[in-house]
Amino acid sequence: MTVFQPSSGRRQPTPRTVGRNYQPLFVMLFVSLFLLGAMGSRLAYLQLIQGTRNRQLAENNRIRLIPKQPVRGNIFDRKGRVLASSRLSYAVYLWPIALKKTDWPGTRQRLSKTLNLPEADIQKRVERAGFNSPSLIRIERDISPAQITALAEYSNQLEGVEVDIEAVRNYPNGDLAAHVLGYTGELNDEELAKRKNEGYRIGDIVGQMGVEQAFEDKLRGEWGGQQVEVDGAGQVLRVLGQKKAKPGKDVQLTLDLKVQKAAEAALGDRKGAIVALDPNNGAVLAMVSRPAFDPNIFSTRITQATWKQLQSKGNPFVNRAMRGFPPASTFKIVTTTAGLETGKFSPDTVLQTYAALQVGNTAFGEWNHAGFGSIGFVRALAMSSNTFFGQIGRGVGGPALIEWSRKYGLGQKTGIELSEEASGLVADEAWKQKAYKWEWTVGDTVNMSIGQGFTQATPLQLAVMFSVPANSGYRVKPHLLKDNEDSKNWRKPLNLKPSTIKVIREGLRQVIASGTGTALNVPHLPPISGKSGTAEAPPGKPHAWFGAYAPSDKPEIVVLAFAEHSGGSGGKIAGPMALQVLEGYFDKKPPQPPKDMQAKPD
Repeated sequence: MTVFQPSSGRRQPTPRTVGRNYQPLFVMLFVSLFLLGAMGSRLAYLQLIQGTRNRQLAENNRIRLIPKQPVRGNIFDRKGRVLASSRLSYAVYLWPIALKKTDWPGTRQRLSKTLNLPEADIQKRVERAGFNSPSLIRIERDISPAQITALAEYSNQLEGVEVDIEAVRNYPNGDLAAHVLGYTGELNDEELAKRKNEGYRIGDIVGQMGVEQAFEDKLRGEWGGQQVEVDGAGQVLRVLGQKKAKPGKDVQLTLDLKVQKAAEAALGDRKGAIVALDPNNGAVLAMVSRPAFDPNIFSTRITQATWKQLQSKGNPFVNRAMRGFPPASTFKIVTTTAGLETGKFSPDTVLQTYAALQVGNTAFGEWNHAGFGSIGFVRALAMSSNTFFGQIGRGVGGPALIEWSRKYGLGQKTGIELSEEASGLVADEAWKQKAYKWEWTVGDTVNMSIGQGFTQATPLQLAVMFSVPANSGYRVKPHLLKDNEDSKNWRKPLNLKPSTIKVIREGLRQVIASGTGTALNVPHLPPISGKSGTAEAPPGKPHAWFGAYAPSDKPEIVVLAFAEHSGGSGGKIAGPMALQVLEGYFDKKPPQPPKDMQAKPD
C-alpha cells in the first residue's frame, strides 16, 4: 500500500549565545508564573473539552484498520469457459482520522482535479464514514497510471490519501449475455441501510442484476482485514491482528458459450430476444436480448455522458427474453391442445377456411386473404390458418383456452432464478371487468385463439411451451445454475392424450416441410419442427416470432426467436434467426457451392 504523507516542514532551532544579557530575577519569575498559568489553562481545556477527541486521535493515529476486500467468485459456462472473473486495478482510499481539517479543503480540491470527481461527492463519502473513522474508505476505483503518477507528485499535499490494489469485475466477452450475467456496482445509502445486518459495509460491491444479483450470496465472499500499528510516517510497524479475506464461490451456468455466440450473431442489432433451452430438463443454453450493454462499464465509476449514451439505445437494461408480447400464431399450439383435450374436436376434424371469419361486427382475416380450403389440424398448423383456429377457439370457449394457457405456463413466472422475469398475462373475464369494465365476448375468445388480444407471453415462456411437444407432454422449469437439481428434475406432466401430442408434433414438422417455415428445411441439419408467428403491434410494425426444436424425432434443443417491431413475418424474419442458432448448436454450416459455380468478379 502506498501512503502519501506531507513533509513536516519543521525549521531547525536557531543557535544563540548563552550567558549574555542576564534578565532581572523578577522578570523571570513573572514569565514563569505566566507560562505556568497558560499551560494549566490549556491543559484543562485539552482534558475537559477535547479530551475524548484527542485520546481517539492519539490511539487511532497509531492503530489503523485495513479492510481486505474478498475476490468475487468466477462465473463459468457449462463447459468451464469464463464468462465473468476479476482483474487487479488500483483504487484511491482516504483515512478519515488522519485528515486535518485545515488541510482538508486543499486535499479535496486536489483529489477532485486529479480524479475528475466532484468535490461534493468526495465530501459526501467522508461524511458517510465520519471524520473520526479509523477505517479506509474508497473514493475512486480503477484509476489510470497517469492518475497514480499525479497523486504521487502531489503526495506532500495529500495527507491521509492512499493508493491500493483491489479486484474489480471483468467480463471478457463484453456485452455477450449481459442480461443474463448482469453487472456489479457499489451499494448506495438506501441499499446499505437494508443490508447492513447481512454484513455489508460502506463501499461494498454487489450484484445489481442477472446472475450477479441472483447468486450474490455465493459470489460475494467474506471481508478480511488487518489491524496494524503505524508510525508517524504511516509506515506499518507491526500487525496486531488479521483475518484473511475469504474469496467468493465460483458459479457454473447452463449457458453454452458457443450457442450463446450463435444466438447473439443471429439477433444482430435487431431489437428483440432469443432463448435456447434443453427441452428435457429446462437448462438454458442461450439467452440474448437487444439492445444490450457492456457490464464492464459498471466496474468503474460511470460518467454522466456514458449513462446518456446507454439510455439513447432504448431501454438496454430490459431483458426482452423475459418481457411479455402478443404471442401471435405460436399460441395455436395451445388452441390445438384445448380443441383436442376438451373433446370438442377430434384429431380428424376438417373445417372449411375462409378469407375472413365474421364474429359480430368484427372480421378476423386470413393472412393470405383467401383461405386454404377444407383442412385439418396438421395442415392448419403448417399454414397457420387464422380462420381454422378461430373456429376452434369459438368452439371450445374462452375458459378452456385460458385453462390450457395456464397449464402451459403462460401468465405466470417460469421459476428461472432471475428476478427481472415478468409474468406475462393470460386475461380472463374478471381481469377484463377490472381493467375495462367490459364483459368477455366471443370476439375476445377468437382473438385469443390466434394469439392476439390481451394475451402477453415472454420469449422464455414460449420456449417452455415449445418444450412440451418436444418432450412429449411435460412442462419444464428453465434454470441457469448447472447444479440446480431441483429445477433439473422438475417436470410437470400436462397429461395430454397421445393423439394430441401426435397431431401437434406432425403439425409442427409440416410447418418446416411445407408451410410457413420452409426456410428451416435445410439438408445440412437434422429434421426441424417449429411454428411461426406474426403479431400485430399497432401503432408500430408487427413483431416476428419463431419457435423451433430439433431433431424432430428426439429433440435436444428448443430455440425461440423474437424480433420486436421487425415489420416482417415470423417465417421470413425470426425463422432464419432460429436456424442460425441451430447451426451453431449442431456446429454445421450450409454447404458452399462448388468453386466453378461461385460468382466470379467482373
